Amino acid sequence: MDGRDALGALAKVAGRGFAIKAGAVGAVGFLIFLLLVGVFGAGIGGKAFADSCGGRGTPGVDLGDDDGEGTAQNPGGANYRQDQIANAKTIDQVAADGGLSGRATLVALMTALQESTLLNLDHGHLDSVGLFQQRPSQGWGTKTQIMQPKYAAGMFLFGDDPKSTRGIHGLTDIQGWQTMAPGDAAQKVQRSAHPDLYAGQEDAAREIAEEAGIDLDRKGEAGAGNEDQDQADDAANGDDQAEGPEECFTDNEGAGKPGKPGEPFHDGDAPWPNQVKNPRSTEAAIKWARNEAETGSGEWYRACLAFVAVVYGWNFSGVPYAIDHYKEMPPALKHDKDRNPPPGALMYWDTGQRAGHVAVYLGGGKIASNDIVRPGYIDVVDATDIETKWGATYLGWAPPYFPKGG
Repeated sequence: MDGRDALGALAKVAGRGFAIKAGAVGAVGFLIFLLLVGVFGAGIGGKAFADSCGGRGTPGVDLGDDDGEGTAQNPGGANYRQDQIANAKTIDQVAADGGLSGRATLVALMTALQESTLLNLDHGHLDSVGLFQQRPSQGWGTKTQIMQPKYAAGMFLFGDDPKSTRGIHGLTDIQGWQTMAPGDAAQKVQRSAHPDLYAGQEDAAREIAEEAGIDLDRKGEAGAGNEDQDQADDAANGDDQAEGPEECFTDNEGAGKPGKPGEPFHDGDAPWPNQVKNPRSTEAAIKWARNEAETGSGEWYRACLAFVAVVYGWNFSGVPYAIDHYKEMPPALKHDKDRNPPPGALMYWDTGQRAGHVAVYLGGGKIASNDIVRPGYIDVVDATDIETKWGATYLGWAPPYFPKGG
C-alpha cells in the first residue's frame, strides 16, 4: 500500500463519521500505521517497495516490467527508461567536459540510481530533490538549480567550487576517489545513513551506460579533478574493488554440502539457535505459508522479504532487501550454498538485480514464494525452479532470524 492508497483509506474512514476530535486523532494514527506498513514493507501492499524483490513472474527488481504511474522508488511510466538514459548522458557529458574519467561517471550513475532511480524528482526526504537528492537547506543550491541535471551533476562531481575544497564537497574533492570502490566513493560525497546501498547499483549503472553509449573506460585528463591519465584500471585496484551481491557471500568453512545448481534440495536437521525467536513457531509458520498459497490474495507483488517476515508473525522485516537480509545475517547462522535446509528455513538467491530473492523452505524440496507462478500470489513450487527457470544463483539458507523485525 503506497501513500496514495493510505490517504484514500483515511478519507473513507473519515467519511464514515470521524468528525469529532477523538476520531480525527484516531484517523491520523491509522494513517501513520498504514504509511509505516508501506515504508517498512509489511507485505500487505501490492508495491511494498522497501521489500521489493522482483519483476512480474521473475525474481529480481526490473523497473522495465512496471506499468502505470509508479512511485519515486518504482517509477514506471512509458518513458522512464528514456529519461534515465538522457540523464545518464547529461551526467557523463559534465564529467567529460571536466576532464574526468568514465569511472567518475560510473560513481555518479550509481549514486543517482540509488537516490532517485536516475530520474529528476521534484520531491524526496525532507527538502531533497533532483537526480542526487541534494538539499537546498544544506548548501547544494536552490531547488530550481538542483532540478537542472547539468547543475546537479556538476555539484556532485566538483562541489560548489571546482577550484576549492571549501564548502560543499564533490567527488573530486575526495582524496583517492579514483582507486576506491565506486560505492565507497559515492558514500564519501553523499554521507548517507545507508552507506552499503550504492555498491548494489553498479550492474544497473553499467547496463544503462551501455544503452546510452557511454564509455566507462574513458581515461581522465591528467590533473583534472585529481585524476592521473596513467592510473591503473579497475582490474588492478585489488582490495579496493566494489563487491557485487554475488561477491558478498563466500562458502563458510564446513557449511554443509553445496551441491551443484539445479540439483535437488533435501531436508536438513539443524535446530534454530537460541537467539532465533519469532512471534510464530516454525510449524505454525509453515502452515500459514501453505494456507496463503491456497487461499491468499494477490498482495505480495515484489514483496518476498515482506512475505517471509509476515510468515513468522512480524509486521515488517526491518531490512530493505532480501539480499541485505542475508548479508547482515550473523556468519554463524549463514549456510552458504548448502542444499540441505531444514523445513522453515529462509532460502536466498542472487538474481543479478539489486534486491535478490528469499523464500520459505517447506520441506520435501518445496518452497513458498511470491511472483514465481502468479504475479502477486504465493505458490508452492520446487526450490530448484528459482535456478532452473529464472537463472538465479542460490546463495544459501539461514534460520528465520529477524533482529530488526517489528
